[in-house]
Amino acid sequence: MMSVSEMAPAGDEVAGSLHESGDESVGPDTDGLRRVLLVWDAPNLDMGLGAILGGRPTAAYRPRFDALGRWLLARTAELSVGEKNRLEPEATVFTNIAPGTADVVRPWVEALRNVGYAVFAKPKIDEDSDVDSDMLGHIAQRTRGAGLAGIIVASADGQAFREPLEQLASDGIPVQVLGFREHASWAVTSDTLEFVDLEDIPGVFREPLPRVSLDSLPDEGAWLQPFRPLSALLTSRPAQGVA
Repeated sequence: MMSVSEMAPAGDEVAGSLHESGDESVGPDTDGLRRVLLVWDAPNLDMGLGAILGGRPTAAYRPRFDALGRWLLARTAELSVGEKNRLEPEATVFTNIAPGTADVVRPWVEALRNVGYAVFAKPKIDEDSDVDSDMLGHIAQRTRGAGLAGIIVASADGQAFREPLEQLASDGIPVQVLGFREHASWAVTSDTLEFVDLEDIPGVFREPLPRVSLDSLPDEGAWLQPFRPLSALLTSRPAQGVA
């Protein structure tokens, strides 16, 4: 699994402007304000992109958050049609910080904040230091008050997100899942969730990703890289084994 530090682009690579919401992005809901919420699961998407590339991404293969921000603004405008309340986009990147990587990751975090993203950063102490519960807690908080006009979760983690997102969809909230179709079949095939492949969002990647799937193998065959090194078995939970 790649660390977020391996994904961290230089500051100018996420240059752009998302709606400036100031402290509202992490504060209480404002009366009458409804949010279009984007939650980005950095550890999960790092792993997915690394699996597609078979290693550390170059600048051409790093996601551009300014392009994603423009897409979120367009999505918010789309959902605003016929809406009585004011809608505001809010985007948060959730990430782990491994020991000794703070200086490497800091420019990426600061660049995200400069674009208009909030960042929730959590120390990566052990296998239980993931940010799933923090993301779910953030989503739950944002459903209170005037609530959500829409939610977008960028993650392939169906175990964590499928049930709560389907519940939100059943409540009438438009739900989208962003990710890579190879790793998110639970969302691609869902009857209630809309899946959007990150590569289909204009400008998110400078170059086409070198994607290979079992449905589109070349005649000469193709190498499918592991999602994580074998050494990860030394720290994996028993439930992660292959039957």
